[in-house]
Amino acid sequence: MATAKIAITLEEDVLRRLDLLVKSHTFPNRSKAIQEALKEKLNKVEVNRLEVECAKLDPDFEQALADEGLSAEGGEWPEY
Repeated sequence: MATAKIAITLEEDVLRRLDLLVKSHTFPNRSKAIQEALKEKLNKVEVNRLEVECAKLDPDFEQALADEGLSAEGGEWPEY
């Protein structure tokens, strides 16, 4: 996958902790550690967004809509 080089600013304590992870070979370098952390955070944000949107749905309405669609299509399906 293509990558791009960027510059970021970190608090000194965060950088110190990051360097400890690299030094202990948890990550091969700073870039890989930051990339992994950012991917994880983005995944959590996306999952949370999906959960929030799903929570807005009314289960009874969705079930009625699904049942209505099934009954309307009942005669259109070929018999096997």
